[in-house]
Amino acid sequence: MQLKLRLGLVQYAPEWESPRENMSILKRFLEKAGNGYDILIFPEMALTGFTMKSDVFAEIREGESARYFSSIARKYNTHVIAGMIERDGDRFFNASIHFRNDGSIAACYRKVHLFPLAGENKYYAVGCEPGVSRAGETKIGLSICYDLRFPELYRIYAKSRIPLMVNIANWPEVRKEHWISLLQARAIENQCFMAGVNRTGIDPALAYKGNSAVFDPLGRQVVCAGDEEDVITAEIDLSIVNEIRTCMPFLDDMKLFRDQ
Repeated sequence: MQLKLRLGLVQYAPEWESPRENMSILKRFLEKAGNGYDILIFPEMALTGFTMKSDVFAEIREGESARYFSSIARKYNTHVIAGMIERDGDRFFNASIHFRNDGSIAACYRKVHLFPLAGENKYYAVGCEPGVSRAGETKIGLSICYDLRFPELYRIYAKSRIPLMVNIANWPEVRKEHWISLLQARAIENQCFMAGVNRTGIDPALAYKGNSAVFDPLGRQVVCAGDEEDVITAEIDLSIVNEIRTCMPFLDDMKLFRDQ
Protein backbone atom coordinates (compact mmCIF):
# COMPACT_ATOMS: atom_id res chain seq x y z
CA MET A 1 0.00 0.00 0.00
CA GLN A 2 1.27 3.48 -0.87
CA LEU A 3 1.64 5.11 2.54
CA LYS A 4 2.21 8.73 1.58
CA LEU A 5 -0.47 10.44 -0.47
CA ARG A 6 -0.76 13.95 -1.85
CA LEU A 7 -4.39 15.05 -1.90
CA GLY A 8 -5.70 17.97 -3.94
CA LEU A 9 -8.90 19.47 -2.48
CA VAL A 10 -10.59 21.36 -5.33
CA GLN A 11 -12.53 24.16 -3.66
CA TYR A 12 -14.31 26.56 -5.99
CA ALA A 13 -17.53 28.50 -6.64
CA PRO A 14 -19.39 26.75 -9.46
CA GLU A 15 -21.63 28.71 -11.79
CA TRP A 16 -25.20 27.72 -11.03
CA GLU A 17 -26.49 24.89 -13.22
CA SER A 18 -23.81 25.50 -15.87
CA PRO A 19 -21.86 22.26 -16.39
CA ARG A 20 -19.88 23.29 -19.46
CA GLU A 21 -18.92 26.67 -18.02
CA ASN A 22 -17.76 24.92 -14.85
CA MET A 23 -15.67 22.51 -16.89
CA SER A 24 -13.83 25.52 -18.30
CA ILE A 25 -13.39 27.07 -14.85
CA LEU A 26 -11.99 23.86 -13.42
CA LYS A 27 -9.64 23.44 -16.37
CA ARG A 28 -8.02 26.78 -15.48
CA PHE A 29 -7.71 25.81 -11.80
CA LEU A 30 -6.07 22.51 -12.62
CA GLU A 31 -3.66 24.00 -15.14
CA LYS A 32 -2.53 26.42 -12.44
CA ALA A 33 -2.23 23.67 -9.80
CA GLY A 34 -0.26 21.37 -12.05
CA ASN A 35 0.65 17.72 -11.60
CA GLY A 36 1.82 15.70 -8.65
CA TYR A 37 -1.41 14.75 -6.89
CA ASP A 38 -2.29 11.18 -6.03
CA ILE A 39 -5.98 12.03 -5.61
CA LEU A 40 -7.94 15.11 -6.75
CA ILE A 41 -11.22 15.56 -4.89
CA PHE A 42 -14.06 17.75 -6.18
CA PRO A 43 -17.23 18.91 -4.34
CA GLU A 44 -20.71 17.40 -4.35
CA MET A 45 -22.56 18.00 -7.66
CA ALA A 46 -19.32 19.58 -8.81
CA LEU A 47 -20.53 20.84 -12.20
CA THR A 48 -24.03 22.08 -11.33
CA GLY A 49 -24.22 23.17 -7.72
CA PHE A 50 -26.81 21.65 -5.38
CA THR A 51 -29.66 21.67 -7.87
CA MET A 52 -32.98 19.90 -7.44
CA LYS A 53 -33.43 19.71 -11.22
CA SER A 54 -32.30 16.11 -11.24
CA ASP A 55 -34.35 15.28 -14.32
CA VAL A 56 -32.59 18.01 -16.30
CA PHE A 57 -28.97 17.45 -15.27
CA ALA A 58 -28.79 13.72 -14.57
CA GLU A 59 -26.50 11.70 -16.83
CA ILE A 60 -25.73 8.05 -17.25
CA ARG A 61 -22.53 6.94 -15.54
CA GLU A 62 -20.63 7.15 -18.85
CA GLY A 63 -22.06 10.56 -19.83
CA GLU A 64 -20.38 13.90 -20.61
CA SER A 65 -19.56 14.78 -17.00
CA ALA A 66 -18.02 11.38 -16.37
CA ARG A 67 -15.97 11.68 -19.55
CA TYR A 68 -14.77 15.07 -18.37
CA PHE A 69 -13.52 13.81 -15.00
CA SER A 70 -12.12 10.70 -16.65
CA SER A 71 -10.05 12.93 -18.95
CA ILE A 72 -8.71 14.83 -15.92
CA ALA A 73 -7.64 11.56 -14.31
CA ARG A 74 -5.78 10.52 -17.45
CA LYS A 75 -4.24 13.92 -18.16
CA TYR A 76 -2.85 14.37 -14.65
CA ASN A 77 -2.23 10.67 -13.97
CA THR A 78 -4.23 10.94 -10.76
CA HIS A 79 -7.24 9.37 -9.09
CA VAL A 80 -10.31 11.63 -9.15
CA ILE A 81 -13.29 11.67 -6.79
CA ALA A 82 -16.10 13.93 -7.98
CA GLY A 83 -19.77 14.58 -7.31
CA MET A 84 -22.22 14.02 -10.17
CA ILE A 85 -25.94 13.53 -10.78
CA GLU A 86 -26.36 9.97 -12.00
CA ARG A 87 -29.26 8.64 -14.06
CA ASP A 88 -30.18 4.98 -13.76
CA GLY A 89 -33.30 4.28 -15.80
CA ASP A 90 -35.99 6.57 -14.41
CA ARG A 91 -34.17 7.16 -11.11
CA PHE A 92 -31.71 9.91 -10.25
CA PHE A 93 -28.93 9.72 -7.67
CA ASN A 94 -26.63 12.20 -5.97
CA ALA A 95 -23.40 10.29 -6.56
CA SER A 96 -19.70 10.37 -5.73
CA ILE A 97 -17.71 8.65 -8.46
CA HIS A 98 -14.09 7.56 -8.17
CA PHE A 99 -12.09 7.50 -11.40
CA ARG A 100 -8.76 5.66 -11.49
CA ASN A 101 -5.70 7.37 -12.93
CA ASP A 102 -6.32 5.54 -16.23
CA GLY A 103 -9.77 7.15 -16.44
CA SER A 104 -11.80 4.03 -15.66
CA ILE A 105 -14.46 4.05 -12.95
CA ALA A 106 -13.36 2.40 -9.72
CA ALA A 107 -16.55 2.92 -7.69
CA CYS A 108 -19.82 4.84 -7.54
CA TYR A 109 -21.36 5.74 -4.19
CA ARG A 110 -24.98 6.90 -4.15
CA LYS A 111 -25.85 9.24 -1.30
CA VAL A 112 -27.65 7.37 1.47
CA HIS A 113 -28.81 10.30 3.61
CA LEU A 114 -30.78 12.78 1.49
CA PHE A 115 -31.28 16.26 2.94
CA PRO A 116 -35.01 16.81 3.57
CA LEU A 117 -34.72 20.53 4.44
CA ALA A 118 -33.80 21.16 0.80
CA GLY A 119 -36.32 18.67 -0.56
CA GLU A 120 -33.53 16.45 -1.86
CA ASN A 121 -35.54 13.35 -0.96
CA LYS A 122 -38.26 14.45 -3.42
CA TYR A 123 -35.94 14.67 -6.43
CA TYR A 124 -33.35 11.96 -5.80
CA ALA A 125 -33.50 8.26 -5.03
CA VAL A 126 -31.89 6.95 -1.86
CA GLY A 127 -28.64 5.01 -2.10
CA CYS A 128 -28.63 1.75 -0.20
CA GLU A 129 -24.98 0.68 0.08
CA PRO A 130 -21.73 2.02 1.55
CA GLY A 131 -19.15 3.14 -1.00
CA VAL A 132 -15.75 1.49 -0.64
CA SER A 133 -13.13 2.13 -3.29
CA ARG A 134 -9.39 1.76 -3.78
CA ALA A 135 -6.65 4.04 -5.02
CA GLY A 136 -4.02 1.44 -5.72
CA GLU A 137 -3.96 -0.59 -2.51
CA THR A 138 -5.43 2.20 -0.37
CA LYS A 139 -9.05 1.65 0.62
CA ILE A 140 -11.26 4.74 0.68
CA GLY A 141 -14.70 5.21 2.25
CA LEU A 142 -16.95 7.55 0.23
CA SER A 143 -19.68 9.84 1.56
CA ILE A 144 -21.60 12.97 0.57
CA CYS A 145 -22.44 16.08 2.60
CA TYR A 146 -25.41 15.27 4.95
CA ASP A 147 -23.99 11.75 5.44
CA LEU A 148 -21.46 13.42 7.73
CA ARG A 149 -24.11 13.74 10.45
CA PHE A 150 -24.62 9.97 10.59
CA PRO A 151 -21.64 8.18 12.15
CA GLU A 152 -23.12 4.73 11.45
CA LEU A 153 -21.93 4.85 7.83
CA TYR A 154 -18.39 5.64 8.90
CA ARG A 155 -18.42 2.86 11.49
CA ILE A 156 -19.05 0.41 8.67
CA TYR A 157 -15.91 1.75 7.01
CA ALA A 158 -14.01 1.59 10.30
CA LYS A 159 -15.04 -2.04 10.77
CA SER A 160 -13.20 -2.74 7.49
CA ARG A 161 -10.23 -0.72 8.82
CA ILE A 162 -10.37 1.81 6.01
CA PRO A 163 -7.60 4.41 6.54
CA LEU A 164 -9.01 7.31 4.46
CA MET A 165 -12.59 8.57 4.37
CA VAL A 166 -13.78 11.30 2.02
CA ASN A 167 -16.83 13.55 2.21
CA ILE A 168 -17.72 15.83 -0.71
CA ALA A 169 -20.20 18.57 0.06
CA ASN A 170 -22.24 21.68 -0.59
CA TRP A 171 -22.23 22.60 3.11
CA PRO A 172 -23.64 26.08 3.84
CA GLU A 173 -21.83 28.82 5.73
CA VAL A 174 -24.62 29.05 8.32
CA ARG A 175 -23.56 25.64 9.68
CA LYS A 176 -19.82 25.86 9.03
CA GLU A 177 -18.93 25.07 12.66
CA HIS A 178 -20.80 21.78 12.36
CA TRP A 179 -18.81 20.93 9.23
CA ILE A 180 -15.45 21.28 10.94
CA SER A 181 -16.54 19.59 14.17
CA LEU A 182 -18.08 16.61 12.41
CA LEU A 183 -15.08 16.05 10.14
CA GLN A 184 -12.83 16.07 13.19
CA ALA A 185 -15.16 13.74 15.10
CA ARG A 186 -15.30 11.20 12.27
CA ALA A 187 -11.48 11.18 12.16
CA ILE A 188 -11.11 10.69 15.92
CA GLU A 189 -13.75 8.02 16.43
CA ASN A 190 -12.63 5.96 13.44
CA GLN A 191 -8.88 6.56 13.84
CA CYS A 192 -8.52 7.51 10.19
CA PHE A 193 -7.73 10.42 7.92
CA MET A 194 -10.93 12.33 7.17
CA ALA A 195 -10.98 14.60 4.10
CA GLY A 196 -13.84 17.00 3.45
CA VAL A 197 -14.13 19.00 0.23
CA ASN A 198 -16.71 21.76 0.14
CA ARG A 199 -17.66 24.41 -2.39
CA THR A 200 -17.45 28.15 -1.81
CA GLY A 201 -19.39 31.14 -3.17
CA ILE A 202 -23.17 31.46 -3.43
CA ASP A 203 -26.12 29.83 -5.17
CA PRO A 204 -29.71 31.14 -5.40
CA ALA A 205 -30.48 29.96 -1.87
CA LEU A 206 -27.31 29.88 0.25
CA ALA A 207 -23.75 31.07 0.83
CA TYR A 208 -20.86 28.64 1.23
CA LYS A 209 -17.65 29.24 3.16
CA GLY A 210 -15.55 26.39 1.79
CA ASN A 211 -13.39 25.31 4.75
CA SER A 212 -12.27 22.17 2.92
CA ALA A 213 -10.18 20.28 5.43
CA VAL A 214 -8.27 17.14 6.35
CA PHE A 215 -7.92 15.75 9.87
CA ASP A 216 -5.59 12.97 10.99
CA PRO A 217 -6.54 9.95 13.16
CA LEU A 218 -5.94 11.92 16.37
CA GLY A 219 -8.18 14.75 15.19
CA ARG A 220 -5.28 17.05 14.39
CA GLN A 221 -5.83 19.46 11.53
CA VAL A 222 -3.64 18.67 8.53
CA VAL A 223 -5.07 21.54 6.50
CA CYS A 224 -8.15 23.76 6.60
CA ALA A 225 -8.95 26.27 3.87
CA GLY A 226 -10.76 29.56 4.13
CA ASP A 227 -13.28 30.64 1.50
CA GLU A 228 -10.77 31.04 -1.34
CA GLU A 229 -11.04 29.26 -4.67
CA ASP A 230 -8.01 27.03 -4.97
CA VAL A 231 -6.63 23.51 -5.09
CA ILE A 232 -5.61 22.96 -1.47
CA THR A 233 -2.81 20.48 -0.94
CA ALA A 234 -2.78 17.98 1.92
CA GLU A 235 0.11 15.57 2.44
CA ILE A 236 -0.89 12.52 4.48
CA ASP A 237 1.07 9.53 5.78
CA LEU A 238 -1.15 6.48 6.18
CA SER A 239 1.41 4.72 8.36
CA ILE A 240 0.12 6.96 11.17
CA VAL A 241 -3.23 5.16 10.96
CA ASN A 242 -1.66 1.77 11.59
CA GLU A 243 0.47 3.13 14.42
CA ILE A 244 -2.48 4.70 16.22
CA ARG A 245 -4.79 1.73 15.71
CA THR A 246 -2.07 -0.54 17.08
CA CYS A 247 -1.12 1.47 20.16
CA MET A 248 -4.74 2.49 20.89
CA PRO A 249 -6.83 -0.43 19.56
CA PHE A 250 -10.17 1.21 20.30
CA LEU A 251 -11.79 -0.12 17.12
CA ASP A 252 -11.47 -3.66 18.49
CA ASP A 253 -14.03 -2.69 21.13
CA MET A 254 -16.74 -1.58 18.68
CA LYS A 255 -20.18 -3.05 19.27
CA LEU A 256 -22.40 -2.79 16.22
CA PHE A 257 -26.03 -3.70 16.78
CA ARG A 258 -28.65 -4.50 14.19
CA ASP A 259 -31.77 -2.35 14.07
CA GLN A 260 -34.53 -3.79 16.23
